[in-house]
Amino acid sequence: MSKEPKINLANTKGRRSLDSVEGFTTSVGAGSVFTGRISGEGHTIVLGRVEGDSELNGTLVIGEGGAWIGDVSARNVVVAGQVEGSITAQEKIEIVSTAKIHGSLTCPIIAIAEGAVHDGQVHMGEVKRFTDRRD
Repeated sequence: MSKEPKINLANTKGRRSLDSVEGFTTSVGAGSVFTGRISGEGHTIVLGRVEGDSELNGTLVIGEGGAWIGDVSARNVVVAGQVEGSITAQEKIEIVSTAKIHGSLTCPIIAIAEGAVHDGQVHMGEVKRFTDRRD
């Protein structure tokens, strides 16, 4: 019997992208390194390191302490860790205060928490800035 990975994403609790996630079909655990392309259905969480690209029809969460080196494409993307590459989402990108991103962002809606670091271009329809008030 496999156990669902424990998720500590306090900065993203209650955000719409995660509200619809009932479980992760793919996970890269803390201390793990995955090299290659990740594609498919379902939701993915990265708490370790991924070196490669993605094409996902679901929500991708890069947790605090997680890192992604390569281009990301998913329905929704939540970043609490580090990304070096472009991020494209069909619905929404959420960047929490612990995130560090070097690359372009493309999405209709992008939410960026105070304290997050982004170095790159932004292509979107609407930017929502917010102050994360949770501990």
